Amino acid sequence: MEKERVVLVGIHTPKSTMDLAESMEELYALAEASGAEIVGQVTQVRDARHTSTYIGKGKLEEIKTILDYEEGHTVIINDELSGSQTRNLEAILECKVVDRTMLILDLFAQRAQSSEGKLQVELAQLKYRLPRLVGFYGALSRTGGGIGTRGPGEQQLDTDRRHILRHIHQLEKELDKVIIQRETNRKKREKSQIPVVALVGYTNAGKSSIMNASLRFGGESKEVYVEDMLFATLDTSFRRITLNNGQAMILTDTVGFVSRLPHDLVAAFRSTLEEVRYADCILHVVDASNGNHQTQSEVTHEILKSYDINDKKIITVFNKMDLVDDNYHVNYQNNSNRLYISAYNEDDIDMLFDVVEDVVMESYRKIVFEIPYDKMSDFNKIAEQYELENIEHHEATITFRANVSAQDAKRYQEYVKKA
Repeated sequence: MEKERVVLVGIHTPKSTMDLAESMEELYALAEASGAEIVGQVTQVRDARHTSTYIGKGKLEEIKTILDYEEGHTVIINDELSGSQTRNLEAILECKVVDRTMLILDLFAQRAQSSEGKLQVELAQLKYRLPRLVGFYGALSRTGGGIGTRGPGEQQLDTDRRHILRHIHQLEKELDKVIIQRETNRKKREKSQIPVVALVGYTNAGKSSIMNASLRFGGESKEVYVEDMLFATLDTSFRRITLNNGQAMILTDTVGFVSRLPHDLVAAFRSTLEEVRYADCILHVVDASNGNHQTQSEVTHEILKSYDINDKKIITVFNKMDLVDDNYHVNYQNNSNRLYISAYNEDDIDMLFDVVEDVVMESYRKIVFEIPYDKMSDFNKIAEQYELENIEHHEATITFRANVSAQDAKRYQEYVKKA
């Protein structure tokens, strides 16, 4: 299939929160991840956006020249456009115009695999396109393929507003059912008292690679999908692993972040991202090899802040250290809240989970239990969760030592062996 040939367009104003070069570099990666072939790029520094065409008249002529010369199909704008701006640009440039929000939504539509992910993305797309129904270039439904056409574009977006509102309501009801199931699963995990560690970070920071590397710790054999591209995976993954001390732990990999993540998309994925709120520890994964990692870290912290995650233990994990020089490591090695690893280095992964073990075990207590044989069901529950030490069988009881959570220490208080 022939790639869609696109021209990237961006402006910088005093209100811009990101360096223009960095922002355009990210737009390039997003477009490339969507399967586009970038044939040109046009930028402009302005005091403010042009109210009707986003960019100035002279730059529009430059874009038109590139489109004609390079046989371009599409223009991708590095900001969110109003419906009228999209209409005006498509009329002037005589091609499809896609803004940054639509590009990200399209990319998510390509990547969503689970039924929940597909529902979340479709809902976000419909809410974004609802106020922009009038004036898409050529046809509202855009069913011909290419960036900005996936998902609800195939469901006749040129139908009336009431039909789309009904469809949004239907999707919201379906997502509510999924959220209830997610809450049920979360409560089961909480009841089991198994610690949860969440991987968060910018897209393509290497979270899934760390997840797969962790499976050596007695985890499940099924690896998560890994690819060197933005948003290679969207679905939240859970893996049960066993730490070196025998403690079971749930490791969860969440969707990656990106600057200016569309509001409707954040809202749609809220139930998924809220898994982070219930984690005992957060591993904030940073791509050390990316020159913009400082900005990316700030984006991640802002999103975490929006979920009121202030009391969590956060370890910043600088990944992909195999791709940077040694001086980088020396500059930061004395900060105890930071780790520097390569997901492909076994020693680094060992170090990472030694630190994780220390953090999640801070609230655990080493206790000697004495359980009667007629209460072996409770013994089995403890043995399933914890590594047992000094097991001794007596006439009527079994005694052992285990490092248990504060909650379980209270739960099984009747079995605590008296000194």
